[in-house]
Amino acid sequence: MSSERPRSDDDETEVTDAETVDSVEATDAVDSSTATDSSTTTDSSTTTDSPTATDSPAATEPADAAEFDPSNSEYYLNRELSELEFQKRVLHEATDERNPLLERVKFLAIFTTNMDEFFRKRVGGLKQQIAAGVTERTPDGRTPREQWEEIHEVARPMFERQTDCYHDELRPALADAGIRILDYDDLSADERGDLRVYFESSVLPTLTPLTFDPAHPFPHISNLSLSLGVLTREDPDDDLTFSRVKVPQNRPRLLRVGDGGEESVGESAASASASDRDALFVLLEDVIADNLDLLFPNVEIVDYSTFRVTRNAEVGRDEEVAEDLIEMIEEVLEERRFATVVRLEIEDDAHPLVREILADKLDVDDHEIFERRGPLAFRDFDGLLDVDRPDLKLDNWSPKHHPRLADARADDRDIFAEIRDDDVLVHHPYHSFTGTVQQFLETAARDPDVLAIKAAIYRTASDSKVVETLIEAARNGKQVAVMVELKARFDEQNNLEWAKKLEAEGIHVAYGTIGYKTHTKTSLVVRDEGDEVSLYSHVGTGNYHSETAKRYDDLGLLTADRDIGQDLVKLFNYFTGHSLHEEYRELLVAPGNMRDRFVDLIRNEAECARRGEEARIVAKMNRLEDPEIVAELYEASMAGVDIDLLVRDICRLRPGLEGVSDNVNVYSIVGRFLEHSRIYHFENDDLGYYVGSADWMTRNLDNRVEAIAPIEDPRLQRELDWILETYFSDNRKRWVMHPDGSYEQLRPADGDETRNAQEVFMREVEAASGQRDGSR
Repeated sequence: MSSERPRSDDDETEVTDAETVDSVEATDAVDSSTATDSSTTTDSSTTTDSPTATDSPAATEPADAAEFDPSNSEYYLNRELSELEFQKRVLHEATDERNPLLERVKFLAIFTTNMDEFFRKRVGGLKQQIAAGVTERTPDGRTPREQWEEIHEVARPMFERQTDCYHDELRPALADAGIRILDYDDLSADERGDLRVYFESSVLPTLTPLTFDPAHPFPHISNLSLSLGVLTREDPDDDLTFSRVKVPQNRPRLLRVGDGGEESVGESAASASASDRDALFVLLEDVIADNLDLLFPNVEIVDYSTFRVTRNAEVGRDEEVAEDLIEMIEEVLEERRFATVVRLEIEDDAHPLVREILADKLDVDDHEIFERRGPLAFRDFDGLLDVDRPDLKLDNWSPKHHPRLADARADDRDIFAEIRDDDVLVHHPYHSFTGTVQQFLETAARDPDVLAIKAAIYRTASDSKVVETLIEAARNGKQVAVMVELKARFDEQNNLEWAKKLEAEGIHVAYGTIGYKTHTKTSLVVRDEGDEVSLYSHVGTGNYHSETAKRYDDLGLLTADRDIGQDLVKLFNYFTGHSLHEEYRELLVAPGNMRDRFVDLIRNEAECARRGEEARIVAKMNRLEDPEIVAELYEASMAGVDIDLLVRDICRLRPGLEGVSDNVNVYSIVGRFLEHSRIYHFENDDLGYYVGSADWMTRNLDNRVEAIAPIEDPRLQRELDWILETYFSDNRKRWVMHPDGSYEQLRPADGDETRNAQEVFMREVEAASGQRDGSR
């Protein structure tokens, strides 16, 4: 684009779940979904536009159970395209005018973050397979190349929708609300002058222009960095010279523009407060662009445009032959910096020479180039959430104390006595992580009767109090053993640092398990109680991460059940030893008994249905991907089992196929909190309910160490029933899946009250907390 590029008004993006190329606007409509309960499958609603199908329309010929061929690719949806359907639902949250304005901006940013990760991991992996000549087909019948091509075809209009959302919806709406993101041409001469002073003092010293010419090799472009591609020349007849200027990530992307001298130029969005009802911002890349003459003096600035590259995160290493796992992970982190580029985003009015140079030097083809109207990199726009405008946000939510644990603490009763009385089910982020799981570990660390603490950490906060508590326990003389999974993608560096710190304190640290990722979220406290040594266990669906526990929906069981405790003893011995048990008393453990147990539980429901008994499966998970489990669910449906699934994102199963999955309903919820809990219920199983870390994915069942615990306490079973029914009665954030893999958001039927499951959970926990305070 020219140096006088006209930057027009609005654009916007969105994030979280998915979004469709076409706007997915819901209308009132009632779709009668059949959920577990009559109350759960209420409504219906449809979107105005037809939802985008993930796959071609499903076969509708009735299938005979005897003729059912589970290897038929038509019965399976593609994993990658199903994930893109999820991202469409995320993007919808940015476009949904029923959401507060800054909540929509948040989802605009989340969509970018999610798609960045998708391209890094999934597209990067496919590109590797293509390069290696892999032609093996997935269960849905696609080769790696076919998937790679379809992904780009589907993703391209999604990015366009995101950009349109920003320009046509969010940016104008923000302006109407007094938050204006200005084009540089909108600034007054004085404002430009102030920004030039700010640029010289605070930005220019951080910049390093890198020129590409015979004396300078093409510069390394770091992953997900935002850059300016600048074309210059000394004389009109000279060839154009390309330079790359990286937009510094340690400077605020959205700069506050002065307001009558009351606000200083260069403040980030986070610093805005008093005048937030008339907040003016400008993008950092625009400030840099307008002052390029200070960076490239005595030459003509011919053109500039922004671009951004995404690099493959899949850097494979054979850990079986690695002599040192820490060294291997450090090498992987280093190699990832220079990994293959899998996507180039560039402004749609970029100079052809800039596009040509980038495509050539980054070795990307036309499929991988996304020409977009700027701005790029909407993930930085979440900085606007710091603007002090509560009228544009959802009400704040602070997790509450679990009533039983709070009462115990008020009565000076230790948490172990409370767990001994009855199991405790904690539900984050409604229940405080600090007041439940963290309290459990802190009490153990300081309790003189506790002999040992063991914990498996997959991800944790950068300032993890959990890890600090484990260190405190070791200093207090407890035996402490910690499994830190070094291969937790994108958290490798954080986990490396914690592992080294724990080891420096003399704590037994296992770095993972060869051949598997340890994904289980479990901890064990061994306590001397006079006549016996008692075992207290925590089995959760979420990480020991205090920050994500405020944003992710997760469940955790605190129990003194000795069988579960003994199972965890076996599991932790595997982490620090080398032999993996295959049999457990109560836990479902992968890769041990979990796959077989789930298959047995599904088949048991099918057998009950064939005998004419009522049979039902209700499951909530993040992903349903494993072809064997999908086939078992089809068989169960054909036997007459009612199956209701709440699957957050990827789902290979096609619900509603005549004669095959007529009895299967699939839903998805995308809300303010990320749905992350896993609950499994089998109507005719003696134990009936299970919670834990595993999805029904091949990687979880075969390639990761996972643990799922039965919930045996009838009181907690009723609580899980209520949680599931609440989800299935949601008519605000729930989507129903169609046989072709598309989704449609439900809306209240005429006269029905709007019901948002996450809001119901908040109200219930808040009410319980208030009642407890009032009764004491």
